[in-house]
Amino acid sequence: MIALGCMSIKTRRDVKKEEIRPQMESGEDQLIARYNQEAGAVNTLQATVDLIPSTGSTYSGVIEEYHDVPGFVLAKRPATVRVIGQAPVVAKNIFDMVSNGEIFRIFIPSKNAFLVGSTSLVRPSKKPIENLRPQHVVEALFWPELAQDSSVLFEQFNSDPSRFYILTDLRRLENGKLELARKIWFDRADLQVSRVQLYGTSGRLDSDITYSDWQSIAATPAAGSPAASQGSYPRDIHIWRPQDDYKLEIRIVKLTVNEDIAADRFELAQPEGTDLIHVGEDQPGRQP
Repeated sequence: MIALGCMSIKTRRDVKKEEIRPQMESGEDQLIARYNQEAGAVNTLQATVDLIPSTGSTYSGVIEEYHDVPGFVLAKRPATVRVIGQAPVVAKNIFDMVSNGEIFRIFIPSKNAFLVGSTSLVRPSKKPIENLRPQHVVEALFWPELAQDSSVLFEQFNSDPSRFYILTDLRRLENGKLELARKIWFDRADLQVSRVQLYGTSGRLDSDITYSDWQSIAATPAAGSPAASQGSYPRDIHIWRPQDDYKLEIRIVKLTVNEDIAADRFELAQPEGTDLIHVGEDQPGRQP
């Protein structure tokens, strides 16, 4: 009879040679400078996009049977945005959303609903469409720069076959303590930002945004500058809002940056005959 003792089983994943990419080196100061340069390169954005919601999310409840929805995004730094989603082929609007950083307005024709609310509202609604927020999109499109007096931690993270640098931005509370504000991930294959995580109070993860397919852009020159400066911008953006029940992928098909956008293009008036819903206020009898 053979007695068996404790056995340790190890598994190994062989990384294919073609998956191994050369890793670039950088330091904290260089990454902060790189991030701030990317953050400040784009002040306005006009894009033709494909909007792809995850199954069962807030957006899929509005987009209904459509998996891939063409649309348009207009955005102006720091927090003004308009997002329009259209039904394929017929180009009929499924939703139209605007936000000026303080108030959001959303028109959903199929529900005959016009929603208005404060961007500071964080209490989720039991009605999925009342959790749509255009400002979540602008958070993914524009990044705030890291101030010189920011409290930042520098970290290296390995996950075969990828390697990352991480900058963790901390905010100081009134009691003097520090808490997580955001984490910025850099892929060491090219030192591009690959992920940004935004945190609310008490370390709550509010947004987890990933970026890929970075392509060159020609930024409009500043006054007195002899030529346009070159930069880059991601063409594939994935937004995950774990507190708001949605994942949304934004694929940029056509992009124009740093051109003036008329203020009236961010205006969205309530269409006559639609139900006005003040999000965050109890309104018995209203079913959007």
